[in-house]
Amino acid sequence: MDKMFRVMGFWTGIFAVMFYLGDMKTTSLLFFGQTGFFVLLSYLKLSERMYIYVFGAYLTVFFVGFTYWTTFMMIPGQTLGH
Repeated sequence: MDKMFRVMGFWTGIFAVMFYLGDMKTTSLLFFGQTGFFVLLSYLKLSERMYIYVFGAYLTVFFVGFTYWTTFMMIPGQTLGH
């Protein structure tokens, strides 16, 4: 299970670099933070059950944040830079 968190760290790192190259600095910092979180967590040698609990908590925080952002922060029909 710890290897899967390293894989997630790898992919979030790839996304962070791509966001940085695409001049999306804030998003790249968010993904670099996730990369550090996943890689650090992978070396803690937790039980498989604990890894599942941590991943479930991560998904819960993500979905709550994403739902909040799309509901209250985004303006329908607004495009930036187009």
